[in-house]
Amino acid sequence: MTAPGTKSAPLIKPRDRDTVINALRAGVVPRLGLQHIQVGRRREIEALIADVTRVADGGAAMRFVVGEYGAGKTFFLFLVRQLALAKNLVVVQADLAPDRRLHATGGQARLLYAELVRNLATRTAPDGGALRNVLERFVAQAIEHASREGRGTEAWIRARLVDLQEQVGGYDFATVVAAYAAAHEDGDETRQANALRWLRGEYTTKTEARQDLGVRSIIDDANVYDSLKLLARFVRMAGYGGLFVCLDELVNLYKLQSAQARNQNYEQILRILNDVLQGTVEGLGFVLGGTPEFMLDTRRGLYSYEALQSRLAGNSFATDGLVDLSGPVVRLQNLTPEEMLVLLERLRTVFAGGDPMRHLVPDEALHAFLDHCRARVGDAYFRTPRNTVKAFVDLLAVLEQNPGTDWRERLGVVTVSEDRGGVDELAVAADPDDGEPVHRDDELARLQL
Repeated sequence: MTAPGTKSAPLIKPRDRDTVINALRAGVVPRLGLQHIQVGRRREIEALIADVTRVADGGAAMRFVVGEYGAGKTFFLFLVRQLALAKNLVVVQADLAPDRRLHATGGQARLLYAELVRNLATRTAPDGGALRNVLERFVAQAIEHASREGRGTEAWIRARLVDLQEQVGGYDFATVVAAYAAAHEDGDETRQANALRWLRGEYTTKTEARQDLGVRSIIDDANVYDSLKLLARFVRMAGYGGLFVCLDELVNLYKLQSAQARNQNYEQILRILNDVLQGTVEGLGFVLGGTPEFMLDTRRGLYSYEALQSRLAGNSFATDGLVDLSGPVVRLQNLTPEEMLVLLERLRTVFAGGDPMRHLVPDEALHAFLDHCRARVGDAYFRTPRNTVKAFVDLLAVLEQNPGTDWRERLGVVTVSEDRGGVDELAVAADPDDGEPVHRDDELARLQL
């Protein structure tokens, strides 16, 4: 019962609570409930909100989010994803991997595009798989406008898609969209499925695509970026603000042993960056997550590519605690010990479902836990907080499932280690099916003190 005049605490949905807890215990970022555990980094978030707004207004943006392993890059990218969806943008998201990268000749770039489109999300379908929804919305608008203007739906659609046909690869893209609309009108499920398959980049041969849809090209390694630009234009035609592309784990490019493969991927990044800076694309935004090594290493990282180094160099006047967030690189600031304490308070609240009466530990336990972490791993407990958060959630899980357990006794057996991520991992060799020769250009041993 709540006393008259007393405002009850906002409760957290059980689904959000369980999603957050299960994800954090596994060391990954939850897709739901991020607002319950977000702390700090206000200025970085404001900078990305400005990017999202610019894309929604028809502009373009590109950001590199740089931070250590476990510092919260993926969490930050997921937060930006939610902000973009709230602005009526279409969001595509994927992690780079040895078999998914921006440039390749063995199908890896096409696989990245297919993964992005598979995860395509809108505000009404935030969990992905929303490509059909976007097409259905476009067709519904076409039917409405054609009826109002007294024209045939097919004629209206073809006139609307003329703008796409003027772009690189746009003729076949527009043909496939028109084929989907016609199949929708005729109730031809097979042809609709073929059109979706083409738009998802799932065709591997031009012959098969020509037989099914009458087009002479497919989305492959050579035109992934052009296809994303076409998709950005199309979603705007369908009534959305634009397209926002979230790419994480760019460190996988840094790990490529082939210098040629790395440089070709960096050239693709340079092409995207030039388009954004010069204003030649509309309604398209990129946010890319990577580690400081991926950015700053002059032998293997982005700074090894001179054109990128000059464009991504920081502001020389932003020193002595001053920051400049207007450039393309956002370096995630460390959480302070005070912000880490707030984060633990929010995690405790999530476990209690938003009800303060169900807190599993008192405030004293939060301070004791942070002291324990500081003694075990030093300042890394708040600079790269992933392992600290995981350990605290594990502690609360034990206390929840074992009523009467003294948190002081459990605190002594909690193990917290510094999050080293993939620092010691070997570089990823170029795929033998890639068609790119492997130049082992890094014969020097890597030493880290």
